[in-house]
Order: sequence, then structure tokens, then C-alpha cells
Amino acid sequence: MIAAATGGAVDAIVGGGGLIVLPAMLLSSGLPLPTILGTNKLTAIAGTSSAAYTYARHTTIDWKVAGPAAAFAVLSSGLGALLAGSVPATAYRPVILAVLVAVALFVTFRPSLGLAADPAKRTPARIATMIALGGGAIAFYDGAIGPGTGTFLVLAFTSVIGADFVHGSAMAKILNTGTNLGALAVFGVFGHVDWLLGAILAVCNIAGAQLGARLALKRGAKFIRIVLLVVVLALVARLGWDQFH
Repeated sequence: MIAAATGGAVDAIVGGGGLIVLPAMLLSSGLPLPTILGTNKLTAIAGTSSAAYTYARHTTIDWKVAGPAAAFAVLSSGLGALLAGSVPATAYRPVILAVLVAVALFVTFRPSLGLAADPAKRTPARIATMIALGGGAIAFYDGAIGPGTGTFLVLAFTSVIGADFVHGSAMAKILNTGTNLGALAVFGVFGHVDWLLGAILAVCNIAGAQLGARLALKRGAKFIRIVLLVVVLALVARLGWDQFH
């Protein structure tokens, strides 16, 4: 429950809450891996939808991008969930690790990234690319694997269509709600959800998500950038540990 609340707060700010929730469930729940993944999606969709609602009330959402991307993400994530577990972790872990290291360097050496919006980047071609990348590739990854999805979405919104971190986080939560919905539907159909445990953790996740969203809105883009770097480095450390030990 503590992990679900903490993960909800981190996830609402910049994504990466699964880094906290999934290991806690693996250590303490005693459930098989598919059920842990499915139950985590039930927990996560409560937090992401709650954070998305809070962001939508207090900031402007570009629905021309977020809406189609979220709808596409439901299908892509569901397809990814159908393949969850079919690809061994040893196959994808080095690739994700390399991507995260590149992300950390990219954010570090571009200190202005996401601090202010860049409307010049919001061209029709870039919007189409964002919908395909977020609603397609990243959503599929979330259904199949998961860790770091929210972080990848925030970075995609800021670098591809020039959103600042606050608006990027807001749109990421809407899209992430779609990815969680698609994956949850598939896991639920196959009986891989512990509904009681998921409901309990969902309440905690919502509480954390509300705190995280309000902190992000209050503190702004610089605060989100710091949390983003911390989360990315934590993901690198976790995946690096798994890879080399």
C-alpha cells in the first residue's frame, strides 16, 4: 500500500511509478508474474486517470494530440499485453538500458528542454509522429513490458511536439490511462487480475497521484525536470542491476 501511494505520486509527476510498485508486489504478494502485471494495471489506471483529471482541470490539454493517441494506445497496449512474457527479459533489457542512458544524457545536456513550450514544433507531421510513437510504439511497450512508460511519454511530448514539462506530463497521463486500459482488458479476460488487492492498491495509488499532480502543477517545469532525471537514473540503476547480476 505504501509502494502504491509512493508510485502514484512519482508516476503523476513524470512516470516511472511501476519501478516502485512492481518490485514491491514481486517481493510481498506471492502472486504469479502474469497476475502481478495485471493487478498492477488495475492499480495504475486508477492513479493515471485520477492524475489526468486533476491536470485537465488546472491546465490546457491539446486534445488533438492526446485524444487520438490515447484511443490508439488502448489497442496497441492490448496487443502488447497479449505478448507479455513471450519475450525474455534478457532480450529487451540491454536495449531499454541503452535508451534510458541516452535519455539521461539528452536531458542533462539540454537544460532548456521542457522548461518552456516550443509551438514551432507543433506541425502536422510532428503531431502525426507523436500519435504514432506514443499511441503505437510506447503503448505497445507498456502492454508487453511496462517500466518507464510514463517517462518515455513525457519526453516524447516535450521533444517531438515542443510541450513544456507540465503540459507534457498532463498529456502523458491521458495517454497512459489508455495504455493501462488496453492492457488491463487483456489481463482481465485471461484471469490475470487480483481484483481485491488491485482495488485496495488503487485507492492508495489515487491518493499518491493526487499529491504528485498537485506538486507538479504547483512547482512547475523545473521541479518536473529534476524528478525526471532522478527517475531515469533510478530506472538505469535498477535495470543495470538486473542485467549484470
